[in-house]
Amino acid sequence: MSVRENQEMLLLQATRLRRTGRVSEAIAAYQQLLSLHPRLPDSWYNLAYLQRRAGQYEAALASYQQALDQGVRNPEEVYLNRAVIFADHLAKPDVAMRELRAALALNPNYVPALLNCGNLYEDCGERTLATEMYERVLALDPYNTLALSRLPQVRPVTTLRDPLIARLRQALARVGISAGDRANLGFGLGKALDDAASYDEAFAVYTIANRASRQHAIEGGVRYDPVAHERFIDELIMHFPKAAPVPTSEMSSDATLPEPIFICGMFRSGSTLVEQILSAHPQVVGGGEMELLPNLMNRHLVPFPRAMAKASSPQLVALARLYREGLRRLYPGAGMISDKRPDNFLYIGLIKSMFPRAKIIHTQRDPLDNCLSVFFLHLSHAMPYATELADIAHWYKQYLRLMSHWKSIYGAAIHDVRYDELVMEPESVIRGLLNYCDLAWDEACLSFHQVRNVVKTASVWQVRQPLYKKSSGRWRNYICHLDALRASLDLES
Repeated sequence: MSVRENQEMLLLQATRLRRTGRVSEAIAAYQQLLSLHPRLPDSWYNLAYLQRRAGQYEAALASYQQALDQGVRNPEEVYLNRAVIFADHLAKPDVAMRELRAALALNPNYVPALLNCGNLYEDCGERTLATEMYERVLALDPYNTLALSRLPQVRPVTTLRDPLIARLRQALARVGISAGDRANLGFGLGKALDDAASYDEAFAVYTIANRASRQHAIEGGVRYDPVAHERFIDELIMHFPKAAPVPTSEMSSDATLPEPIFICGMFRSGSTLVEQILSAHPQVVGGGEMELLPNLMNRHLVPFPRAMAKASSPQLVALARLYREGLRRLYPGAGMISDKRPDNFLYIGLIKSMFPRAKIIHTQRDPLDNCLSVFFLHLSHAMPYATELADIAHWYKQYLRLMSHWKSIYGAAIHDVRYDELVMEPESVIRGLLNYCDLAWDEACLSFHQVRNVVKTASVWQVRQPLYKKSSGRWRNYICHLDALRASLDLES
């Protein structure tokens, strides 16, 4: 077989594995191909894509660099992909911005890089710069859905006469736009109308936006299955019937590794605010919504939670160490790091099995405010319950059922922070929070909004402001639309 024939055979095999979704096998096939034929920039690019999917981020960066070195076409796309890895997975926003600037140096009108710059500026609290990026996109593409829908987030509206409302309405009125675009624009318009205190119209627009988002999810094969979710909660309760024992080897854990603080609860319940308060303390680094726990679970405890029946104490200790080593790689030198995934409430049993002394903070909020806030936010299709109030109420009640179980076996080891109490009596609640975390009082925690960090959630702008009370009891603006939600939550009228 000639060298050329060997190359074509290996490339065909790698391509077939990639297209059929056999990620680990495709990675191995591309690595074999490139070890023999390294001057293939597109194959380096495809290998990097697969490594990123597999969570092999450092390897993906190296492969993307090889694609650049070998003269890949459209190198700005490679710089963009590298930027996403640095920003979303490696907690290096400065490096991500450098990669985006490299992309724009090659192609100043590269819209995906401009959008990602805007998003990164938002995460860093740079409102003016984010607005400039989105306006640059709209100068190139006046109906760009993502840019237009982000503007109400970075430039709040104060009056119905604001031209941004007209721009959003005009974009939504176009014939033939996709369900995904209708959802993005609808959530943007809903936010603008809510800011302008046009509550009835805002609710109507949010309802239409959620309908479009649900349609888009169904088109992608995703829908909420309440029966399956109840079954999952049943399994969690069954496989974690009592408090996890403290393994003897846990007593000698490596003190050089950082300690996690887990923050969880319903989405939109104040978890980002609590993390921002903690990250203002000199001993704590805010890690945001981390992937470490779900990645470990998906690699070593499949299917979860049934795999817990065979999980040994040494295995759980080893997983805890892998988790803490992951923290150290992301935040070298940090002592305490918060892991703020709201849905970690599903995995409190696993967390306490891995970290028997773990600090777990549970954020709570008025149920009507909480459910309405979820309905008003364009969440990913990984949360398909979020597009209908009845489904949100169902998810909320299952969340309460599971938290009641965790509280029954772990009690005061889980610390509650109630959003409405926090905004009314901040110092008292923050003192209790720091005391639970074994942290000394620090006045900086009252000025959390001045922390210059990266916030990668929908609450990015709220936590850049001092505490305010307008979101507490916000549901009253929409009271005439909430009878069905009240009934679903078993609340009195």
